[in-house]
Amino acid sequence: MNNAITMASDLIMAAPMDLIPPAKPKAIPGLEGTVSTIFGYGLWALALAGAGGVGYGVFKLATSDKSRNGGGSEPFKWMGGGIIAILLSSTLIAVLNGIAG
Repeated sequence: MNNAITMASDLIMAAPMDLIPPAKPKAIPGLEGTVSTIFGYGLWALALAGAGGVGYGVFKLATSDKSRNGGGSEPFKWMGGGIIAILLSSTLIAVLNGIAG
């Protein structure tokens, strides 16, 4: 029993290291240091805000008034804005990785 628990814990501890390879990001020329860090966090924050916008739009769509008098376009505005934020941030992240790489 104890041997099985040890093997299971070893497998759980080793799994994340095998799935995610170690990354060594290259510095972008002219954006070393604090500026690069803040810019990177800003892009990821934009991606997370877009995901939040899409989620909030889905929530509003699920709980909205389905009658003819209800404002049916507001959830789609939230979802569309979230998708655009995700696309913008992912495009900028890809461009910066291309410049640095």
